[in-house]
Amino acid sequence: MDPTPLSADNAPQPLPQPQPPAREFLAFRLGAEEYGVDVLRVQEIRSYEKPTRIAGAPEFVKGVVNLRGVIVPVVDLRMKLQLGEPVYDAFTVVIVLQLGHRIVGMVVDAVSDVISLGASQLRPAPAVPTALSDEHLLGLGVLDERLLILLDVDKLMSSPEMGLLAPRADRLQ
Repeated sequence: MDPTPLSADNAPQPLPQPQPPAREFLAFRLGAEEYGVDVLRVQEIRSYEKPTRIAGAPEFVKGVVNLRGVIVPVVDLRMKLQLGEPVYDAFTVVIVLQLGHRIVGMVVDAVSDVISLGASQLRPAPAVPTALSDEHLLGLGVLDERLLILLDVDKLMSSPEMGLLAPRADRLQ
């Protein structure tokens, strides 16, 4: 048998390079802007109920709620990011986040959907002065005409001004 000579038509093709897996983000709104958090950090989404206020807590820490026996601090992200006075309506929700061994609630104006973003749709965040530190941003997500500000909720909620995730020796066990 004669082996077929190689030509451009029958030359072995290189194997396609594996694409990094897409990351999924829960998209939500604060005012006119759309944000996203890693969906793997989201435990559940609940309708907004007024939390019990804790004396001396920063204004953006709305208080705590009892979530099936677990006391959960609730942070109003609109207030934390200095985006104006919040309006609590039928669309306002609390995104309950599982951050390490801690559960934290994050109040947002509305939740829209879960979005899958591939590596080509992720962009670094521009260096602009905002109420949000650069270290609290994962970057920007681009999907068609949508632009999502992707938050690193682990770093945001553990920042010193939040004081939510740092262990304290004087807490009850």
